[in-house]
Amino acid sequence: MSLVVSGTDTDVGKTVFAAGLCAFLGHRYWKPVQAGEPGDRETAAELSGQETLPEAYRLKLPASPHLAAREEGIVLDPAALAPPAGDLVIEGAGGLMVPLTRETTYIDVFARWRAPLVLCARTALGTINHSLLSIEAIRARGIPLVGVAFLGDENADSERIIVELGRTRRLGRLPRLAPLDAPSLKAAFAAAFDLNDFLQERA
Repeated sequence: MSLVVSGTDTDVGKTVFAAGLCAFLGHRYWKPVQAGEPGDRETAAELSGQETLPEAYRLKLPASPHLAAREEGIVLDPAALAPPAGDLVIEGAGGLMVPLTRETTYIDVFARWRAPLVLCARTALGTINHSLLSIEAIRARGIPLVGVAFLGDENADSERIIVELGRTRRLGRLPRLAPLDAPSLKAAFAAAFDLNDFLQERA
């Protein structure tokens, strides 16, 4: 079963989390659209040790895909984006509402796929609002929500209120890692998360 990993914002830590989840589940990694260099696929390969698949679109400008594509004279076709066969961890870009074109956002594509989604949320100030709005948007589109994975330093009260008001599962919290490498990420995942939580769809 493939899983989508999206975030409440940019620079939440989705790529590190997605790489850890790939190793945890034994899945391959795929990011449909990469905007900016170096690419997240290389980071995921290094941290997961799993196979990573080429992007459908790879753009140079570190910006929203709709803008990066326009700068290169490329027309993104969201309708043509379809997950490759097999078990994948699929990483989005930025938050759920990041536009792929001027008419289509990432969450529109996720809604078409109907794949279970893991929401990554930072633990810093502002996470309650961003997380609850993201959960509401996911549910409004009928996307199966596996739960919320928190990234960063512990913030027990914020984590608790998000899962209570969002009526969803707290999957665990991935702390900041130093050094950040494949062995430390694998160990942190084993300590913080339960494999079974990722193997069942949630509403």
